[in-house]
Amino acid sequence: MINKSFEFKIGVIGLGYVGTPLACLFSKKYDTWGYDIKVEKVAKLAKSTMEDNRPVSKALEQGLKLTSNIDDLKKCNVYIIAVPTPVNKSNKPDISCVRNATAEVGKILKEGDIVVYESTVYPGLTEEVCAPLLASTSGLKLNQSFFVGFSPERINPGDTVHTIENIVKVTSGSTPEAAAIIDSLYASVLTHGTYRTKSIKIAEACKLMENCQRDIQIAFFNEMEKIFDKMNINIEDVTAAASTKWNFVPATPGLVGGHCIAVDPYYLINKAQEVDVVPSLLSTAREVNEQMAVWMAGKIKNASESRKFKAPETNVLILGFSFKPDSDDIRNTKVADLYINLVGAGYKTTLYDPLVDVKEVKEEYNIKVTDDPKVLEKEYQIVVIGTHHKMFDSIDMNNLITDKGFICDIYGIHKPRRARFSRSERTYIKQTCEKWKRIKY
Repeated sequence: MINKSFEFKIGVIGLGYVGTPLACLFSKKYDTWGYDIKVEKVAKLAKSTMEDNRPVSKALEQGLKLTSNIDDLKKCNVYIIAVPTPVNKSNKPDISCVRNATAEVGKILKEGDIVVYESTVYPGLTEEVCAPLLASTSGLKLNQSFFVGFSPERINPGDTVHTIENIVKVTSGSTPEAAAIIDSLYASVLTHGTYRTKSIKIAEACKLMENCQRDIQIAFFNEMEKIFDKMNINIEDVTAAASTKWNFVPATPGLVGGHCIAVDPYYLINKAQEVDVVPSLLSTAREVNEQMAVWMAGKIKNASESRKFKAPETNVLILGFSFKPDSDDIRNTKVADLYINLVGAGYKTTLYDPLVDVKEVKEEYNIKVTDDPKVLEKEYQIVVIGTHHKMFDSIDMNNLITDKGFICDIYGIHKPRRARFSRSERTYIKQTCEKWKRIKY
């Protein structure tokens, strides 16, 4: 049984986009440790300042402790596992990080401890895979000596409105008592409360449903974009008209990357196949979205050829590299696929994104990204909106594109540009205007 009188001592396993904000949040109220297997990452976070990472710096001042030694977490009684759950090259779930983290926690697990999983998994994994591994590693019995729970992460990197404090958190536990304690823990640090599910499987499934729905929605608009583009119809105009109906849900086409929407559907697809269900809609949506970068590259090539541009002599600027707007998150970004396709076709392509870590991009993708704003002072035959950062909205494309150049913008942030004059025409107009200014009427 759980000792209801114990004081929460939190150990967060995995200090990435999910674990780090969690550790900072819990440190406001509880004795909290943050653990990551990567020594360099821990060292970097430990040196955080108010200038480069205000949340972590403030949390450190409040008492947050960081370590790469799992033994430092022995005094914790609640362990929250927030490690990556990617897919392999065959789009099959890769749960190795969850397994490894579980085994590490199992080594220090004690009587009455609770282990909560935030990593996105398929329904059943917490109880069917993780709990038995905890039991075998620790020598303790589930729901007698230790307890498990699941609370799906809903962190939205780069979103300053829907922060971890300002969202409803779904919770669950392996027993009613454990579920109540886990729910009370999260409720104590959140402003928008919690939603306690009837089972761990429901909590696991709800996360997948959320992201699958989003994947399908974007796939629909991507398909509409392809159809309407062939018919010379602007999808923005169609969406604006359709939005006048009360039950229409608007969205925009785009490249679907990241660690959630582009990955999580595969966890449900594979699980569905295991239980003899053919997930046709999920699979099709994934296929549509996976092909979008190739479609964009083809659209660019066709437009380029129609203007008699020769690829080796054509300068292309891609604005944005991260997988989502106003974020530095480069995980599974499809802009990389777009870049590779254009470079492979022979275009002289420049990638500009001041938000991402240029070194990290080089290490992860072997792709050069620049954060130098001087690239915006040059002219290009083709400009591509790769990621819709708000900072790109104010760019005057007339100054960025050559006379016969064009924009590839499936996000619709830049309207069709104004009539463009040649360099000689612009010079003449400027001189004439200056001459008129000197005339006295």
